[in-house]
Amino acid sequence: MPPLAMPADILGSATAWPFEEARKLVKRVERTGQGSVLFETGYGPSGLPHIGTFGEVARTSMVRHAFRALTGDRIPTRLVCFSDDMDGLRKVPDNVPNQEMLRQHLGRPLTEVPDPIEPGISFGHANNARLRAFLDRFGFDYEFVSSTELYRAGRFDAALLLMLQRLDAVMRIMVPSLGAERAATYCPFLPIHPESGVVMQVPLVSHDVAAGTISWRDPVSGTLFETPVTGGRCKLQWKPDWAMRWHALGVDYEMAGKDLIDSVKLSGQIVRALGSEPPEGFNYELFLDENGQKISKSKGNGLSIDDWLTYASPESLSLFMFQKPSAAKRLFFDVIPRAVDEYLGFLDAFGRQGDKERLGNPAWHIHAGAPPEPERLSPEGGSGTTVSFVMLLNLAAVANSEDPAVLWGFLRRYAPGVSPDTHPRLDGLVGYAVRFFRDFVRPAKRYRAPDDVERGALLALDAALAALPEGASAEDVQAALYDVARPIPRYQDFKAKTATPERPGVSNEWFNTLYQVLLGEERGPRFGSFAVLYGIPETRALVAKALDGGLIAEQVAFLAGRGTPPAAA
Repeated sequence: MPPLAMPADILGSATAWPFEEARKLVKRVERTGQGSVLFETGYGPSGLPHIGTFGEVARTSMVRHAFRALTGDRIPTRLVCFSDDMDGLRKVPDNVPNQEMLRQHLGRPLTEVPDPIEPGISFGHANNARLRAFLDRFGFDYEFVSSTELYRAGRFDAALLLMLQRLDAVMRIMVPSLGAERAATYCPFLPIHPESGVVMQVPLVSHDVAAGTISWRDPVSGTLFETPVTGGRCKLQWKPDWAMRWHALGVDYEMAGKDLIDSVKLSGQIVRALGSEPPEGFNYELFLDENGQKISKSKGNGLSIDDWLTYASPESLSLFMFQKPSAAKRLFFDVIPRAVDEYLGFLDAFGRQGDKERLGNPAWHIHAGAPPEPERLSPEGGSGTTVSFVMLLNLAAVANSEDPAVLWGFLRRYAPGVSPDTHPRLDGLVGYAVRFFRDFVRPAKRYRAPDDVERGALLALDAALAALPEGASAEDVQAALYDVARPIPRYQDFKAKTATPERPGVSNEWFNTLYQVLLGEERGPRFGSFAVLYGIPETRALVAKALDGGLIAEQVAFLAGRGTPPAAA
């Protein structure tokens, strides 16, 4: 079935948030009778593009695709990525070089400020190019629009003259939102100084609607200037500018962060004063860095796009953006493994789902309705035949190797027919895993010695593994793990769903013991699958080292700077 062809009743019952958003647009089209829909995202090129920019474009694209599905793709849609590159440079970003040079250009439009990295180009144009490269890398379907180009080409002239004509109405909306001092000098129009090129924030002396001009006084020299509001010789304060853009371009949908809720309301009132309807949209929560602070492109805190893509796929990042957009989320390195494995899980489940379940599967939204087939280690498919990111991290850890070929050795032994050529996405996952292991897992590994109860359990585990037949499956190993732990009071769980007084469940404490003692980590993969992939003899060697203290001795030597990280025999 083509990606957009779904039964109407199934589409009508889809509850994923992009469909909820898309239904707002369906109602808008039914109300207005308009023949097309324009989606917009905004970007301020006062700093390098960051991961929040990706999130806004990715989420908007998901809503756009849901709208296309709901309408059978009968209504043309466009996505505009708008750059506010005519804004004045208000402060120097913390994460760029040549900061003293930039300070000499404070107040000038970003497209008139020299770029601190690439000579011969403006800061605005350079960041626009970085934004486009950044979006193209992910294959987004969008049109790039520059504020400077539209202002200077006269594309906004009619809207600017209308804003001047309705200046009193705009002021009545804006002034109550301002402090007393700023309200006394506020003007929606920001003239470009004809001599210095600075975007001026100055009180309005007078305005002439018929001439299309404003008069203002230079605060230093006292010179009176009369400036046309058209042709790029003025720009607007950002809230009126946002409203003017919605009016001039006919924007139907734009989302924004929760920190902009009041701004969205004010801009909505202004666009109504201009005679247009505000766009649909919703307010998403912000991303936080490891310290719980809002990420910022000027500070450069939190994860960058390049950070994420060093250790994980673009699809895993799209999943992170899809999930719970109304909840604040910590965006740091430790969220990556879970995002990768959740994406793989959703992709693996997609082929087994019906249409209704598929529309709720993030993979449908990430891949515009046509997710790729998962790469399995056996042609018959089924549970346990895909490899998790956490599994690969643990293989890298016990092998003590940053060489992808070493991990491929384990994979080929488990599934002889696989290779980087037959499983290119898995090969990419292997590369991500060895880099993540090198930079995050290995430095954090901390083995601990087993206590007496744990030693007894590990001895029983070794005997159980030795008793398994050749070719034992992951399920066989997992069953042996449960059989070993079930008689031990410390690991019994009588609250488990399948527990009975005669046959208790097994608590997570047993698996935590295995991770901590054998792998040096707090968490790990499904241990049966790991043991089969790593090898039963090799897993028994890990148990033996833990029992004779070998792992602890190696860890002490490693932390003291003597020797290599612990590895399997």
